[in-house]
Amino acid sequence: MILAPVPNAPDPAAAQERVVKIAGVGAMTGVIRGFGINSKAVFDMVTDEINAAGGIKLADGTRAKIVTTFVDERCNAEEGISVVRKLVSEDWLVVIGPTCSNVAEPLFGILQRKVGDAGDSGLQFPIFSDTAIKPGLAKISEWAFRNVPHEPTMYNHLFKWLKEKYPDAKTVYGGVETDFAHSNSNWGTMEAAAKAAGFEVLGVEKWLLADTEFSTQVGKWRRAKPDIIAISSHPFTTCGAIREMKRQAVKPKLLVGLTSTATLETMVACGPEAEGLIIPTGFAPVTPEAKRVA
Repeated sequence: MILAPVPNAPDPAAAQERVVKIAGVGAMTGVIRGFGINSKAVFDMVTDEINAAGGIKLADGTRAKIVTTFVDERCNAEEGISVVRKLVSEDWLVVIGPTCSNVAEPLFGILQRKVGDAGDSGLQFPIFSDTAIKPGLAKISEWAFRNVPHEPTMYNHLFKWLKEKYPDAKTVYGGVETDFAHSNSNWGTMEAAAKAAGFEVLGVEKWLLADTEFSTQVGKWRRAKPDIIAISSHPFTTCGAIREMKRQAVKPKLLVGLTSTATLETMVACGPEAEGLIIPTGFAPVTPEAKRVA
């Protein structure tokens, strides 16, 4: 008698194991990396919690674990589009991201505008951003989704509160980082909110994301003597501007900042100079879930 080895029977559980592939796309390097790092922390925490609880229940009653990847788009529009096109060509179900509005705007533009439009050859792929905050982005495509604060509402409430709490403050002078979509558009939000609250806006000084010299802009603030200086720029240039304010002894009654400046980068780069900086933010860890990941 010849005995032939019997191969091991396949594990039914392993054979039937199913996964849902979700990709994260965010800025993990560059001046906006703090927001990408925060998003990835939440992304990883939620994935771990769902998988530990048994995964996702599918329509047929089976359960699937989440498999993830997180890709750095460096807050660069071309790179963000390239990354997403690659993910679409693979078997990822959805993208969470990108971090930056200047990436989200052109990225959403390559999506099919209306679901089911046979005449539109745009990508049919859902993208969900948790940080790209420029108003109007989700209107670009029905495949684009966002869960972000509404900055006009935030700044309307802030300037109204400032007017009530500091009735002697009458004038506002702005500063804006013009080559970044979020900061550039948000100056318009700040200006409108300040005027609606009854402040006189004296003007706005401009600079670029990579600038390191702010003496001319701060000199104009010093001569104008505004009660409030409102800066719509990200941590690197905000810190440069307020350090120059200290050097020139510019001391407004109040200093208002961009939502994107409420980060650890600002505290590390210019914490002492930024003391008293008022920033509305949607990142405050006030819930138990947020405190766990903070």
